[in-house]
Amino acid sequence: MNFAKTPEPPYYAVVFTSRRTDGDNGYGKTAERMVELAQQQAGFLGAESVRAEGFGITVSYWSDEASIAAWKRHAEHRIAQETGKALWYADYAIRVCKVERAYGTVFQTA
Repeated sequence: MNFAKTPEPPYYAVVFTSRRTDGDNGYGKTAERMVELAQQQAGFLGAESVRAEGFGITVSYWSDEASIAAWKRHAEHRIAQETGKALWYADYAIRVCKVERAYGTVFQTA
C-alpha cells in the first residue's frame, strides 16, 4: 500500500482501529468492496491501512465533515458496519480528526 495523496490541510481523517474475530467470514471481499465504494464518494481523498495479528488501523481522508457523514450513511457501507459489529470485530474504535498540519518526506516535491 502507498501513502494517500492528500491536499494541503485542512482536511479530515477518520481513524478506524479494530481487533478482528477469528476467520474471514466474508471480511476480505467486503473490505475490498468498501475501498472501491469509498473511492467513488464525493470528498474522499485517499486511505492507508495496515493489519497485523488481528489488529488493524485504517485511516481514510476526507475533504469535509459532510462527506464523512454521507459515507457513514451509504446503504452498502451501513450493511458492512452492522456485519462488522455482529461478526468481524471483537473491538473497534472510530476517531474523526481535523488535519491542520501535515509534513514528512512524502509531501516533498521533486
